Amino acid sequence: MTAQRCQLASSISLILLITLCLAWEGWLAPLRPGGSWMILKGAILLLPLFGILRGKRYTYKWLSLLIQFYLLEGLLRATTEHGLSQWLAIGETLLSTTLFVSLILYIRSTRNTPQKEKAAQSN
Repeated sequence: MTAQRCQLASSISLILLITLCLAWEGWLAPLRPGGSWMILKGAILLLPLFGILRGKRYTYKWLSLLIQFYLLEGLLRATTEHGLSQWLAIGETLLSTTLFVSLILYIRSTRNTPQKEKAAQSN
């Protein structure tokens, strides 16, 4: 996969995950009626959004560590909850996995290797 495709996949999955988290905890199936503080989990994902959209490699690195908590939460809630919350948790798990894989592939495809450095110096 090229870096551009990985960036596109990361951007789309991050935006969808933000939307899912905000809708889930705000309106669809909040932990408490009327919403809960869990809506902040979606708001936290707004912090790396512009770095991901701009292709900042450092943002990809630290988000790959953070996104694992969303994956774990999705897995936990997918196995312990029922009904709509369970389906939303499955969606969170799938989006987190997609985002994690695309983040790692982007990091690997933009890594400076000795061959890339030699090619850049000779040009």
